[in-house]
Amino acid sequence: MSQAPEVGRGAVVTPVRVVIALCLIAPFVAMLWVGSYAKTDPTFIGIPFFYWYQMAWVLISTVLTMIAFKLWQRDQRARRGGER
Repeated sequence: MSQAPEVGRGAVVTPVRVVIALCLIAPFVAMLWVGSYAKTDPTFIGIPFFYWYQMAWVLISTVLTMIAFKLWQRDQRARRGGER
């Protein structure tokens, strides 16, 4: 069960939360910066760079999201443990 946040308690920026944010923002920045991958060379097993770069980011994004989720879980457990 999730509990409602306490009233009057502001958001806390911690180094772990900054890492979480970076993990979640990195794929967006990489995909929105089209000029960095709008080319055909180098090819990988005959696939132009434009396509394999984007497919690589699908896998990278999955890993980064899993890392962010695990860090978030650990952060929440630590906060709940500190409140008791």
